[in-house]
Amino acid sequence: MYVPASDRYDSMQYKRCGKSGIQLPILSLGLWHNFGGVDTFENGRAMVRYAFDRGITHFDLANNYGPPPGSAEENFGAILKQDFPGYLRDELIISSKAGYHMWPGPYGEWGSRKYLISSCDQSLKRMGLEYVDIFYSHRPDPNTPLEETMMALDQIVRSGKALYVGLSNYENKDAAEAIKILKELGTPCLIHQPKYSMFVRWAEEGLLDILEENGVGCIPFSPLAQGLLTNKYLKGIPADSRAAKSTGFLQESEVSPERIAIIQKLHAIAEDRGQSLSQMALTWLLKDHRITTVLIGSSSVAQLKDNLGILNNMEFSAEELETIELVLKG
Repeated sequence: MYVPASDRYDSMQYKRCGKSGIQLPILSLGLWHNFGGVDTFENGRAMVRYAFDRGITHFDLANNYGPPPGSAEENFGAILKQDFPGYLRDELIISSKAGYHMWPGPYGEWGSRKYLISSCDQSLKRMGLEYVDIFYSHRPDPNTPLEETMMALDQIVRSGKALYVGLSNYENKDAAEAIKILKELGTPCLIHQPKYSMFVRWAEEGLLDILEENGVGCIPFSPLAQGLLTNKYLKGIPADSRAAKSTGFLQESEVSPERIAIIQKLHAIAEDRGQSLSQMALTWLLKDHRITTVLIGSSSVAQLKDNLGILNNMEFSAEELETIELVLKG
């Protein structure tokens, strides 16, 4: 039987999420990849245990995570039942989302009240939970009034199915308007989840300011640019990498000779700091006080252990930051 480490809160750092009462660990574990029905259950279970033993209390899911869609929530639900019964649920922040395609027909994706509430009910059933801590609108819907989507999130909280709500993939204008609507409804937005890394920086063009002004936290996803900001691509594209596959979010065209040269220079800076490239990339995001926590993915306990190594060196000198910026600008 799993017994959590008694010192699990001793080394992790926690930050307040916007102006809320919630504090989140500076690293949160996402179950986008490696926790689906096609993956090895015990590997995912070992990662969840290892993460919690080291103070990671926040586990992030979505209705469509797998593959197949829904299987990551089912597997996480099985882990919760086996390893996190009773009082341990109260030590976890569990989030899920809805917005992408889940089932056939006109009600199986996007942002209608029908879809969001049905999705939340399905997610709770898959995980065996009475509520999630955070429920997100996973993406804005161009064909549904923003008011309808936000009213659905408000209803989900008021019905006891979620404690807080969040936004994901909302760019500046929609994010500002959604935050305003939620505030007026009395269910303020807790957190925003944008794609943000050294290589994807649109969040710096106004979004982070909007979040700070409104007391909303920020949790970047894909902080390692789908593996580009790791040691994996230092010498090109390995045969077993995501970029080598015909399907997936990282395409071979993104791993150009110019990009590899930048990765190699960043790797050299990380080595001088006594870090791996992935550790430096995560730390670089957390240097901004507007970032609450960074959402990491992991394929193994060893990879998770490496990411947690950021706790040993969280500071940058002005010279290091300037050098990194020059490298990123090419």
